[in-house]
Amino acid sequence: MRTMIGIFEDHPDLREALVQLIGQTDDLECAGAWEHCAVIPAAVRSCNVIVMDIGLPGRSGIEGVREIKTRYPSVEVVMLTVHEDEQKIFDAIRAGASGYLLKRTEPAGILDAIREIRTGGANMTGSVARKVLSLLQRDHRRQSEEFGLSERERQVLQSLVKGFSYKLIAEEYFISIDTVRSHIKKIYEKLHVHSKSEAVAKAMKSNIL
Repeated sequence: MRTMIGIFEDHPDLREALVQLIGQTDDLECAGAWEHCAVIPAAVRSCNVIVMDIGLPGRSGIEGVREIKTRYPSVEVVMLTVHEDEQKIFDAIRAGASGYLLKRTEPAGILDAIREIRTGGANMTGSVARKVLSLLQRDHRRQSEEFGLSERERQVLQSLVKGFSYKLIAEEYFISIDTVRSHIKKIYEKLHVHSKSEAVAKAMKSNIL
């Protein structure tokens, strides 16, 4: 079954290039492409992943993400933007984005990110991930103790922030995927969140790592 993709991009050439890129794959299908998110179309509900620009006319992509996650919580969103300042990264993730890519990302990298997010991972351009970690490293010990995270839970949460899938986390720490799931369940309970994007956003907001 193909993964349905929606695109919000105001530049016509890039929008068409993304549509064509997705159309060349066997496992992905474009469900729609729109130049703004002033009105979130009903077609979004049929999408599995949304590729969202930030600098859209009239209404920012961050506001669009927030509405999509409110109305359709199961729809994942990856930002594809030129913006790499800390505040926009933080705001996008806090709004519910599961990935954050820069527009200079190679086409194959965009497709890999979509697939990763579809299967439960999170994906960020390397420079973005470093900015995220820089934010999280501020006062991390105090916050880790405040939330009661163990050292291994803190490591797993840090891997989620980096965009690692459950499989990659298991390989990184030589544990089973079931153990990874158990750690993540405990992390959700301790942070009082219900999803990966909420956990990453709270980690960033609270400087846990």
